[in-house]
Amino acid sequence: MQSQPVALTVPRVIGHRGAAQAAPENTLEGFIEAKAQGASWVEFDAKLTADNAVILLHDDIVDRTTNGTGFAAGMTRAALQALDAGSWFGPAWANSRIPTLAETIDCLARLDLGCNVEIKPCPGRDRETAVGVIDELRRSWPQGRPLPLVSSFSYESLLEARRLDEAQQSNEASPGSRFPLGLLLEDARADWLALAQGIGAVSIHCWHETLTEDWARAIKQAGYLLLVYTVNDVNLARRLFAWGADAVFTDVPGRLLAEIGQ
Repeated sequence: MQSQPVALTVPRVIGHRGAAQAAPENTLEGFIEAKAQGASWVEFDAKLTADNAVILLHDDIVDRTTNGTGFAAGMTRAALQALDAGSWFGPAWANSRIPTLAETIDCLARLDLGCNVEIKPCPGRDRETAVGVIDELRRSWPQGRPLPLVSSFSYESLLEARRLDEAQQSNEASPGSRFPLGLLLEDARADWLALAQGIGAVSIHCWHETLTEDWARAIKQAGYLLLVYTVNDVNLARRLFAWGADAVFTDVPGRLLAEIGQ
């Protein structure tokens, strides 16, 4: 089996949507909390608004994590950013806002945080969401900082991200680095390797509920980084690292870092 070269280094503990057990998810406040807990990387979800701005939000609707209701795909950036994205979590977080990807990039640079950007398209917006995310990353990512890892459950989004990178490379006299891509999988599907090879992935991201020791070994033998979500138990994290996992996503980065370290 041909090895897939890995051009990325990840920390063993990555804050999931910031530090999602201690601060509202996918907010700048959550990233500040993750940094305070000692995280060096965070993960977050990026999707498009009705007017094609890239904002941070996990769900297709805003009801769970804001004081609003309705589908994010039908709301403008201004309408989304007018919502309270913190009070649902606790009164101390009242008036937290849904940030744009550009605002997030600026915040991460100030905090010196690396990141995994998950492309999280609303239904039917897989390609255009990838375009929006990659274009914003090219526009806003600070020169000289290591590129973020870009992942998705949407294979269409990942294919589009790779196509955009290849087009950019062919149009540049001195092409820069491509964004490293990660393939998100919920189940151990038979074609996982072909899918990873099809997008030139550097990492495969698995759910701890469906990851097995044999599958973990196969991923590592194929030359990929193995990242596992969402792991809040220290003993589970230790077992996954023993299987060869390179990193875990966690809602409690401080807890895992205190027990396991970077």
